[in-house]
Amino acid sequence: MSSRRPIVLFDLFGVLACHQRPCSMDEMAALSGAPTDAFTTAYWTLRRPYDAGEWTAFQYWTAVLDSLSLTAGPDTIEVLRLADIDSWSRVDDRMVTYAQSLRERAAVALLSNIPADHADAFRTAQPWLRHLDHVAFSGKIKAAKPDPAAFRHCVAALHADPADFLFVDDRAENVRAAQATGMNGHLFTGREELAAALDTWLPTP
Repeated sequence: MSSRRPIVLFDLFGVLACHQRPCSMDEMAALSGAPTDAFTTAYWTLRRPYDAGEWTAFQYWTAVLDSLSLTAGPDTIEVLRLADIDSWSRVDDRMVTYAQSLRERAAVALLSNIPADHADAFRTAQPWLRHLDHVAFSGKIKAAKPDPAAFRHCVAALHADPADFLFVDDRAENVRAAQATGMNGHLFTGREELAAALDTWLPTP
């Protein structure tokens, strides 16, 4: 770590926010008219261009429905889009509070794979995001983890060195990608384990 202020860079879903709402795939599949298994496969197989800001919501949902041999008008696509946003809307209040408490000891930032329209909705619903030192959503910065460009964006935005960061994510491939750029990494398994790791990594107050 350099002499500059350390930076804790958080993933969102699975760390500060909850994973997708249970049963949401069943609900969206029913809205589309497709079996849940086929819908789930199409939803995830085609997700990366949407997360990375290469596709709009309309392009993504059109591609999903096309892959299922379904056609739908704008109204159906909008219903699916809003159901999708709602399925990712829950936060872990205890983790949000903990992350904010770290600002006494470090800069606190966020790097999340999330489509641009989801990001807009999440920002509106979660005013605590305004108190972080930087927020990077993949659909806005046009790079999704584990693409190194996503991590480089944060380094440049915070005028830091990679070694100034501790990146926290619940996916090992993303932690490895951050470490490959020179960041420190922590695979998130729970708040207590993270707190112990940060007590070791951060300077003594």
